[in-house]
Amino acid sequence: MSPNDSVLCPLDSAKLISAHSKHVSICESGVLKTSELLFDSLKSKRYCIKVWKEHKLHPKKMNRETVDWIFLLDCLNFSFWVENDVPPWAVEFEGEVYHGYWALCAGINRALKEGIPITSPSFFAKVTSAQLQQIFRSETSTQMPLIDRRVEILNEAGKMINHNYHGSFAFMIEKCQNSALKLLQLITTSLKGFQDEGTFNNCRVSFYKRAQILIADIWACFEGKSWGQFDDIQVITMFADYKVPQALLYLGVLKYSQNLVEKLKRGDIIPPGDILELEIRGNSICSVDRIYQKVLSNAQNDDIFCEMKKQELAQCFNSVIIDFYLWDFAKEQVEKDVDHPPCHKTRTIFY
Repeated sequence: MSPNDSVLCPLDSAKLISAHSKHVSICESGVLKTSELLFDSLKSKRYCIKVWKEHKLHPKKMNRETVDWIFLLDCLNFSFWVENDVPPWAVEFEGEVYHGYWALCAGINRALKEGIPITSPSFFAKVTSAQLQQIFRSETSTQMPLIDRRVEILNEAGKMINHNYHGSFAFMIEKCQNSALKLLQLITTSLKGFQDEGTFNNCRVSFYKRAQILIADIWACFEGKSWGQFDDIQVITMFADYKVPQALLYLGVLKYSQNLVEKLKRGDIIPPGDILELEIRGNSICSVDRIYQKVLSNAQNDDIFCEMKKQELAQCFNSVIIDFYLWDFAKEQVEKDVDHPPCHKTRTIFY
């Protein structure tokens, strides 16, 4: 089901895109190999839901303030890449300098430490470009990208939460009765900044990367309890962005055409909505769903998990956990391989 009946949901969108792709394909041998790798990691608990809070910049407390911290995070969680000859946007916090997503986390924590109520919808409903640029000031000459678009998104989100949900995203969650799907529908129909959609083969398709990762981050931080209790968390797909497709390519799950590989190596900009971008994102979602189904099948046939109900298994094995694993894998291993094609470059507010 999609929040908009005229738009395919992310998984159906991905299946449509994958079935008609010309530049990106899914390799079943890579799916099988990666599913076995993931199942072993999940079974041995080397990787689990608790990993999210183990990152030192993520909040540890499970309270309403943390809900709003995550809401702010995923309002701004997009487009941190820079051109090869440009220094990265960098945030210093407590003696360390961070880049990309971690610079965003560090900037939020630095602002709170400085007494700026950055996570309050009442504050960011009125935040200006000058204020936001100062809050996320950089250690380099490169400032936070797309600052004006970020202000638009924050202003819209803050006003909507203040007007409809008593000034906290927690009340929006409570309205959805432990349903990730209902929350996804509410987010993507209420906020234009989360309406991550496009057109493929004359069909309206969706990816909803930031809306889905918002739900997933809350689920992970609250360990599936309290505001993080979503009984249908398995409806959430992977989050089609830059890093996870790169990991899937590295693992042999995805295969790119020579033309696409050459564009990546040259650092060509791929516009949002371009057929190449849609194929990368759609096949990423579709391939991770295939990995998830194989991991789930392995669990159902495993002595340790075979007596668990399917809904209980879905809380341990799902596309969210697989995405988190692949993103960390990309940051820790794939980025170090200078011979592997870099991520695609698309300047967009959606990822």
